[in-house]
Amino acid sequence: MKQTVAHLVRTAADRYEDAEAVVDGDTVLSFRQLADEVMRFARAAEARGLEPGDRVAIWAPNSARWLIAALGVLTAGGTVVTVNTRYRGAEAADLLRRSQAVMLFVHQGFLGYDYVGELAKAAGPSGLPALRLTADVGDAAPEAAPAPLSWEGFLAEAERMTDDHALAVLDSIRPTDTSHIIFTSGTTGAPKGVLLHHRALVRLYAAYSGIWGIQEGDRYLVPLPFFHMGGQSAVLSCLTRGAAILPLAVFDPGEVLALVDRLKVSVLIGAPTVFAALLDHPDRARHDLSSLRLAATGAAVVPVRLVERCKAELPFENFITAYGLTECHGTATMCRDDDDPATVAATSGSALPSVEVKVVGPDGRDRPAGEPGEIWVRGYNVTHGYLDDPEATSAAVDLDGWLHTGDIGHLDARGNLAITDRLKDLFIVGGFNVSPAEVEQVMARHPAVSEAAVIGVPDARLGEVGRAYVIAKPGAAADADEIGAWLRERLANFKVPRTIEVVATLPRNATGKVQKTELRAAYRDRN
Repeated sequence: MKQTVAHLVRTAADRYEDAEAVVDGDTVLSFRQLADEVMRFARAAEARGLEPGDRVAIWAPNSARWLIAALGVLTAGGTVVTVNTRYRGAEAADLLRRSQAVMLFVHQGFLGYDYVGELAKAAGPSGLPALRLTADVGDAAPEAAPAPLSWEGFLAEAERMTDDHALAVLDSIRPTDTSHIIFTSGTTGAPKGVLLHHRALVRLYAAYSGIWGIQEGDRYLVPLPFFHMGGQSAVLSCLTRGAAILPLAVFDPGEVLALVDRLKVSVLIGAPTVFAALLDHPDRARHDLSSLRLAATGAAVVPVRLVERCKAELPFENFITAYGLTECHGTATMCRDDDDPATVAATSGSALPSVEVKVVGPDGRDRPAGEPGEIWVRGYNVTHGYLDDPEATSAAVDLDGWLHTGDIGHLDARGNLAITDRLKDLFIVGGFNVSPAEVEQVMARHPAVSEAAVIGVPDARLGEVGRAYVIAKPGAAADADEIGAWLRERLANFKVPRTIEVVATLPRNATGKVQKTELRAAYRDRN
C-alpha cells in the first residue's frame, strides 16, 4: 500500500469490506460504503475546482460527515485545515486567512453558534479572498446570510467528475505531501500551523494501534475532537485495524455510559477527567460496561489512584498513557500492555519503534536516568515545519532533526518518560493548549484594562485553567465578571481565565518583564 491516508481508506475497504466502519446515530457505514462516500466527496470537490495542494478547513464537531469531508479532501489531493469548534469568528478568520483555505465546511448552528454569520463579521469588508465555497455538514435549515451550501447540494456536483479522473488524482498523491495543518498555540500568542504529512501518520498509527492492541471488529468511541491529534489517532487506528469509529460530538458521561451499553463499545480514549466522570457517575452500575477492553489517556498528570480504579472497577484489559505533541504527529511514547499501574500513572511509557526520545540539560547533553531536563524527540514522526514560519521551525527542530519540545521530564532506567513541567508558559485546559500571550493580547483591548498577565493554575476537573491578573487603566473601574463576559465573546471558552484578579502592580524583573514564576509561587502559597 502506498503510505497515504487516502490510500489507507481504499485498502481498508478492500480488507474489511462490509464490516462496520462508522456508526453515528442513524448513519452506519461499512468500510466499502465509507470509501464510496469519500470518493463521491472527492469527485464533488474536484468538480467544484479543488486542486491538489489546495487547503480546505473543517470547523465542525465529530460526525460521520466530518470524516467523509476530511478523507475526501485528502483523496482529492488537498490538505485538511482543522478548526477548533470552540473558536469564535475572529479566531477562525485568522486561521482561514493564514492557511489560504479555498473551502470551508461548518456545522451551522452547532451549540447555538452562528458560525457563518460570526465569521463574516470577523472577516470584515475585505473578507477572505481565498475562500470560494462554504458548505454545511449539518441538516438544520441555515439562517445565516449568505447561507452556506447544503451537504447534498455540495455532493450533487460529483456526477460531473468521473471515477477515473478521481482515481488518477488519488494515485498522484505522494507520501511526503502535507495532509493536515493543525494549529497549536505557542508562547508568541498566535497559533502556529503544524504541517503533518501522510507517511508519518500512516506509519505512526499502524505502530501505535498494534502496540495498544486494537483488533478488527473493535468499536472505538471517540469523544476527543477530530480537529485534535487525539481524534486523528483514533480515526487512523480504526482504518488500519478494521475497528468501527463511533464519533461523539459532545462529551456527556451519562450518554457515554449509555452508548457503551447499547453499542458495545470496546475502545475508549479521553483525558483523565473523562474516566473520572465515568467512574463517579451515579448511573454507572445501571449499565452493562463489560464490552470495554482498551483505554488510553494522557495530556495531563494521571493520578495513580485513577488508574487503579479503572483497572479494578472497569473491565479494561489494557489501560495506557501516552505522550506527544502535534509537532510529532501526536505521539512519541506510550505504555505497553505489561506495564504496572504505577508506571502507567507516573509515566507516559517508552518511545515508539524508530522514534528517539532523550532528556537533555541546558548544555544539550543527555541527562542520566531520573535527572530532569528538556524532552527532545527525533524520528520520522517529527513535523516538516510550521506554516510560513521558517524561524519558528528552526527554533523547534534543530539541524540534527531533534524536536525541542519545551517540556521538562525525566527518563527512568527502563526508558519510560515522566513529564514534570514546561519550559514554556503554555498551559493545557482539558487537553487543549492555551497561550497566555494570546489571551493577554485580547484582554489588553478591553477599555478598562491597562495590562494583564495570565498563568495556568491547577484544576481538579480540567487539569489546569487560566488565572488572570489585571491592572486597570487610570480612572477606569475594572470589574472581573464583566471582563470575563467580554472575553467569552471573543475567545474560545477554554481560553478564558476562570478567575480574574484586579491588582495594583505586577512583579517584574530589572527589564520590566512580568515575573510569572512569582505569580505562580504566590498562588501556590495562598492555595
